[in-house]
Amino acid sequence: MKNHPGDIRIDEYMYDLPQERIARYPLQERDASKLLVWDGKSISDRVFKELPAMLDQDNLLVFNDTRVIRARLLFTKESGAAIEIFCLEPHEPPDFSQNLASAGPVEWKCLIGNLKRWKAGMLRAQFVHEKPGKILFAEKLKADGDTFIVRFSWEDDTVSFGEVLEGMGHIPIPPYLGRKDEESDAVTYQTVYARVNGSVAAPTAGLHFTPSVLQALTDKGIGIAEITLHVSAGTFRPVKSEMICDHQMHTEHFFVTRDTLLALRGRNITAVGTTTVRTLESLYWLGTSLAEGRWPAEGIPHVAQWKPYTNDSRLTMESSLDHLIRMMEQNNTDVLEATTGLIIVPGYRFRAISGMVTNYHQPGSTLLLLVAAFTGEKWKDLYSHALNAGYRFLSYGDSMLLMH
Repeated sequence: MKNHPGDIRIDEYMYDLPQERIARYPLQERDASKLLVWDGKSISDRVFKELPAMLDQDNLLVFNDTRVIRARLLFTKESGAAIEIFCLEPHEPPDFSQNLASAGPVEWKCLIGNLKRWKAGMLRAQFVHEKPGKILFAEKLKADGDTFIVRFSWEDDTVSFGEVLEGMGHIPIPPYLGRKDEESDAVTYQTVYARVNGSVAAPTAGLHFTPSVLQALTDKGIGIAEITLHVSAGTFRPVKSEMICDHQMHTEHFFVTRDTLLALRGRNITAVGTTTVRTLESLYWLGTSLAEGRWPAEGIPHVAQWKPYTNDSRLTMESSLDHLIRMMEQNNTDVLEATTGLIIVPGYRFRAISGMVTNYHQPGSTLLLLVAAFTGEKWKDLYSHALNAGYRFLSYGDSMLLMH
């Protein structure tokens, strides 16, 4: 064990992933994908539709119900130069739902492709809402690190920005797929239970679920709960540093209802996807902050990147949840909103979950380190088995069920 998880070298979490093993398209039947099952001791090969049989009745399966928005906007200048604007997160108004529902100008933090060809001036492009011909305008306001604040306005004040995105935006499929988005991605790069707009990447472990699998879980008596974490483009950001301590983890917004907090108490929790893992573990650390009297007087609470590694809290998950539930009852609020910069790497002690469903992740990624934190050195055997057994990798690939 390292003296501190920050001392982990990224090259210890690399593996050889041949390009032909990256699934560039999903299977026709979502639940026909392969499912590797690891019970903490042995590995077995299954099909995803068998998942309900792999879980006990005392399991609570927790899903991320975020919905991917059409966040990539393409503009063409009069000179013919193509400019791509990738909307990452709302800047003004900062609330996702309020911003997407706005019928007036909005501002977003964006990545800009072909930036050198957009020195100044207003970009314009047509969008479709009921009929084509309406114009969206984009104005670059200021730099914000390696991103820019862009102001969007449009001609029709009866149309929301969310509808503008639906009318001209593209689904932001991962860059490692090596292709342009297609209309089919609007359906396949979305979970069947997605309902809260805000993500720029799908919580891909959930892509395998079908209505029939969800029904089979319910029929068996397995509990289901939902959280919302809006997945940011940072999930694809490669770790460029040699040591994990030099990597700045991306921050993501999440929302959890009081009903979900109540459902989590005393349950054997299996998280669907790393985004759900990150949210559930962040809830524990929010509860400890509240218990220790370190809740912010105003603003949105935040879980810092290295907080768990500098605070060996003995609080149970149930007690932590109770602190949050009482606070929400006292404030008469039904939804807890927070942000998390939490990084989960080997050396992390899981407080919330006892299992997870997850896809196969890129070499040297923070997502792979999260899996290694749960499985220990066994991750190498799991990935080696998947490669040898013909599993498909990354977002449209196969998955595994990991249990302790």
